[in-house]
Amino acid sequence: MAVRTHLGWPWRAAVAFGLVALIGGMWWWGFDFGQIFGGFNRKAIEQQLATAEADASRFAQEAAALRQTNSALESELAMTRGAQAALTKQVNELSQENQQVKEEAAFLQKLVSDASKSVGIAIPRLVVERSEADDAWTYSILVVRGGTPRDEFDGHVALAAVLSTPGDAAGAGASATLNLPADQPESAAALKLRFKYYQRIEGVLKVPKGTQVRSLTVRAYESGANVPRATRTLALS
Repeated sequence: MAVRTHLGWPWRAAVAFGLVALIGGMWWWGFDFGQIFGGFNRKAIEQQLATAEADASRFAQEAAALRQTNSALESELAMTRGAQAALTKQVNELSQENQQVKEEAAFLQKLVSDASKSVGIAIPRLVVERSEADDAWTYSILVVRGGTPRDEFDGHVALAAVLSTPGDAAGAGASATLNLPADQPESAAALKLRFKYYQRIEGVLKVPKGTQVRSLTVRAYESGANVPRATRTLALS
């Protein structure tokens, strides 16, 4: 007669699961150690991959920050160059203007010195040039008063410009006379004279496109007088 210990199904299942877990653990442990002994450590590789991904993300952020900084520096450099170019242009313009003022001051000093020897109105300077626009010519007039005047001269100047248009196949071009301020009333205010020693008058002659100014005559009138006090004509080639 033999005595056998009877185990219930729950206990048998627990024992079977324990054996399976034990065998699986031994297999996994053996697999890991086999990789290590064989020169391949999966955990170390995963750690290295994680480190590489972190470094790559950090480098990408640093690169983005550097690109943004570089863009800001390029914008600042462009603004600095623009400001420098503007300042250089302004310095050149002021230098030219300063030189022109010096020349005009010397000219006026000599002019006033010479004019003081003779009494009366004179037009010592008359300049006419084509402007950048095809339908405009600029003029500059200097009117001086000689002697030792005690009061101001009151009057105006009148301009007479002889114009010509290029000839065509039929013959020579036509000519006409432009009178200011009669033909351009808006210029009347700029042609007024009121000064004691000298006055500069500058303005623009509006002419048809393609028209040439062949000559310009300037007459200085005193208020209430029909006869000019001074006349000057400039012929252009």
